Amino acid sequence: MADDLLPERVLTGDYTARATLIAQAFTPLQDAGGAVLETLSAYLGTGRSLEAAARHLYVHPNTVRYRLRKVSEITGWDPLDARESFVLQVALALGQLGRG
Repeated sequence: MADDLLPERVLTGDYTARATLIAQAFTPLQDAGGAVLETLSAYLGTGRSLEAAARHLYVHPNTVRYRLRKVSEITGWDPLDARESFVLQVALALGQLGRG
């Protein structure tokens, strides 16, 4: 299925894949408010370490776990899964580029 390769399609310049990732991941996380997007960014930015993300955010690791579950509920992609966290990382980068 083409949606299984969204990040790779973005890398080849596929605008539809780019728009899909932003619409299905970045925008809903941004709209969710709270610290969900910030937590995902911290988690991915600290090498996918719950403890390092918790230290970065000054929260308990269980708070990070809870917020990452919310990411999964909102987007359908699980940030604790290696492949799906890659999809989310590309979506996050695309969304941040679009804001700049």
